[in-house]
Amino acid sequence: MDLDLWAAVAAAVWGAAVGVLVPRAVYRLSVEPEEAWRDACPAGHPISGLARGWLGRARCGSCGAAVPADAGHVGHVGLVGRMGPAGSADAGASYGPSTPVVALVTALVCAALALATGTRPELAVWLLLAPVGVLLTLVDRRVQRLPDPLTLPFAGTALVLLGAASLLPEAAGEWRTALFGALALGGFYFLFFLIRPIALGFGDVKLALGLGAVLGWYGWGALFLGTFAGSVFGSVHVTALVLLRRAERRAPVALGPYMIAGAFAGVLLEAYAA
Repeated sequence: MDLDLWAAVAAAVWGAAVGVLVPRAVYRLSVEPEEAWRDACPAGHPISGLARGWLGRARCGSCGAAVPADAGHVGHVGLVGRMGPAGSADAGASYGPSTPVVALVTALVCAALALATGTRPELAVWLLLAPVGVLLTLVDRRVQRLPDPLTLPFAGTALVLLGAASLLPEAAGEWRTALFGALALGGFYFLFFLIRPIALGFGDVKLALGLGAVLGWYGWGALFLGTFAGSVFGSVHVTALVLLRRAERRAPVALGPYMIAGAFAGVLLEAYAA
């Protein structure tokens, strides 16, 4: 097995390990803007653990039954009898999205990035940012909200880490275009927000800063490709939902998942080409 394949395997393991921690954060962050972050499981038991309860599995050991996978949605609280054996590691109630599914998706995303990027320095940046992208996608899908504690640090972290990667040999991108990409895409979405605020939220503008930095690393072509791909993904999906009568034509749409999917596609293609 060559080095690139070993990197992909290691990336998949990393993605799976970090992905296990994502559902708890998704559950805690999936609230309306005027509400505080959740600090208790659906049954009311306090969430505790590392980093003031933000790190850990989405499972409450005080509950006697598991919670459905959609319990992380606002307004969905309930219990069903699906508890593991007493005293086992699986005993207790799970909440938020399905942990195995999220871990698998995060692992696949990280493995794909590793296969496209190889062992170049920017791979470490992609692997650190990818789980945050998965987290943002899930939260935005649930409550149409992109929390500031994620979007703004995402942009700042992307620029700082890419700046460090640019100092290492074999880096395939440019930090200067990453910075300009963040300003350009953030400015574009800000202008769109001013013209038609009903079409997107200010969280999308903040997210655009980070995605612009990631795409700009590989140049202006990558920035255009990733932005265009996100628009296509969103248009196709929304059109399909309307045709299937699963959504109204003018219903609010969470843009974050499409923006992130487009950026992911752009990075994959440009990283491979580089």
